[in-house]
Amino acid sequence: MEFTTVNNVTLHYVCEGVLEGLPLVFINSLGTDLRIWDRVVPHFGHSYRIIRYDKRGHGLSDCPPAPYAIRDHATDLAALLDQLEVPQAILVGISVGGMIALDFTATWPERVLSLVLCDTAPKIGTAVLWNERITNLRQHGMNAMRDTILSRWFADDFAKQEPAAFSGYANMLTRMPVEGYTGTCATIRDANLTEAAKTITAPTLVLCGAEDLATPPALVQGLCELIPHAQFHKIPDAAHLPCIEQPDILAEHIAQFI
Repeated sequence: MEFTTVNNVTLHYVCEGVLEGLPLVFINSLGTDLRIWDRVVPHFGHSYRIIRYDKRGHGLSDCPPAPYAIRDHATDLAALLDQLEVPQAILVGISVGGMIALDFTATWPERVLSLVLCDTAPKIGTAVLWNERITNLRQHGMNAMRDTILSRWFADDFAKQEPAAFSGYANMLTRMPVEGYTGTCATIRDANLTEAAKTITAPTLVLCGAEDLATPPALVQGLCELIPHAQFHKIPDAAHLPCIEQPDILAEHIAQFI
């Protein structure tokens, strides 16, 4: 467990794998922390330098006052990599983590060796949707939307097949600070990376859970079509978080790509 302060925000991060290996950075989704990659990173620890971190407002990182802009998250990542003396990396981002990776790549293209975008899009949802969620959570707390959010995170059978894991990830969601969650809701509400996606020159792989309702496959494939020469694959039997539901399949796609 490591901590560093960047942009006046203390971030929690973990470095694993081979120190001399190519840096492989994993960026988590809204309402989660770096542990969602626990069953993916073992596939890469033998040859890559793996970096995971809790973005602002999440996990063990600081939770500054909301709202947060997409560029706040991207500059946090840039400063973290500077602290770790990582000039270039492979980025893997899921959901808002994918949006952060996309904005980072568009802003600092020379720093990205290749890009993996999971269950994300250049524009997710509407301002009305996100404002309603922010208001609801501020009035009633994280438990108010627990079931709605979990129904989008996971395919229907996940709770039956892995009830303990389902309960644990529900705890991860409901125990996070409302300020951090709503601050990043505002990030997604305000971000439109459509034009940024068109500028991406790094080799790019786009992945999506076949049963994703939060960012449906058609929406994610639309992102792929914006990025020159990007590849697109669906992950079977997974919803919005294939890194949890189908980590082996997700890791296989990433390994073949990078």
